[in-house]
Amino acid sequence: MPEELFSANRSNEPLAARLAPRALSEFAGQERLLGPGKMLRRLIEADRFTSALFFGPPGSGKTALARFIAQRSRADVVELNAVAAGVADLKKVLESAKYSAGHLGRRTLLLIDEIHHFNRTQQDVLLPSVERGDVLLIGLTTENPSFYVNAALLSRFTAFEFQPLGEEHLLAILKRALADQERGLGKLKLTLSAEAAAHLTRMAGGDARKLLNALELAALSTAPGRDGARRITLEVAEESIQRRSIRYDKKSDDHYDHISAFIKSMRGSDPDAALYWMAKMLVAGEDPRFIARRILICASEDVGTADFRAVLVASAAFHAAEVLGMPEARIPLAQAAVYVAAAPKSNAAYLAIDAAMTEARDGPAREVPLHLRDASLDAKSRSHGQGYKYPHNFPGHYTPQEYMPEPKRFYEPTDLGDEKRINEFLKALRRQR
Repeated sequence: MPEELFSANRSNEPLAARLAPRALSEFAGQERLLGPGKMLRRLIEADRFTSALFFGPPGSGKTALARFIAQRSRADVVELNAVAAGVADLKKVLESAKYSAGHLGRRTLLLIDEIHHFNRTQQDVLLPSVERGDVLLIGLTTENPSFYVNAALLSRFTAFEFQPLGEEHLLAILKRALADQERGLGKLKLTLSAEAAAHLTRMAGGDARKLLNALELAALSTAPGRDGARRITLEVAEESIQRRSIRYDKKSDDHYDHISAFIKSMRGSDPDAALYWMAKMLVAGEDPRFIARRILICASEDVGTADFRAVLVASAAFHAAEVLGMPEARIPLAQAAVYVAAAPKSNAAYLAIDAAMTEARDGPAREVPLHLRDASLDAKSRSHGQGYKYPHNFPGHYTPQEYMPEPKRFYEPTDLGDEKRINEFLKALRRQR
């Protein structure tokens, strides 16, 4: 390691840890939570913090803020990681906190990272201590707490959602890292080209930790010139952060958010947006069959009888995804997604079956009329099938007759695509009744 790097950083901490904010003014982003006058900021400044849950993507400032609160707090601070801590570890901390609260008049601030890894039993152990106020608890998670934190514990928290940092926030962090001579890289005489800075902030994907790790790697891998300056070019930046991480977990709400955006883009007739969300899921490793099923559902629910070919294309894509697998499956999936997105839309059949099922459950009981019943066995003894008019024996292959007692209309076709023809056909038939 270069000698001057030791002078810039006498500890072995990574840049991201050294540059952790020491004041609220140093936090980039999260204005919705930490802006002037916001509740979270007021609680921190008044040291009136209550048990809370910070959730959001990696590198958005959750841990940095929790540790900042701990430094300002007059409480005893204990940190645990839910991956490594067991019930025995929890009980030991909670018993100590109860003694401190009851006999010493001191609060305990307990920081639990990755709290979503705690099972129900571990969460239940926490509940009494949080409820009594023995501990002030800050839970940190990248997951939606509604999926992983039980309702009883969640009701004792104030939940704060952190958003991915915007590129302007990442750029501010980058500039501070380059300028700070005490904790940053200011003593290394780094120069960063505009193209390199843009690449780093774009590829960090809203993650400040990823950004700073890449910047530090670029600094370490760049030799100083004759003037002692280290020049980080676009090429160096590309080598330091080669691929943007895709924030997508098949077991979290990211999974549901992305597939929701995909379906709504197809329903909203935006093939470009549909392709983007599908591509992001595929790049992140989503099962192509899961995507194919959703295209098939959308073809039936949102295109329906406005374009009969949509469900055929979607069915073929589903079969292709099963047979081919990735990466080839991306092609028929793209074809089907574009077709469904660009097709005329109608949910008339979807609404019709729901209305018919409601009528079957809640409406008047209807028996099958005798002339519609199966005549293969009981035609003579029970009059099944007698009086039925075979439509093909009549002009236009149609003749009016009763098909349902107390008729009720469920299917109301639109004037779009194939349904325009269906609508005109049904209107013509109704005029003959």
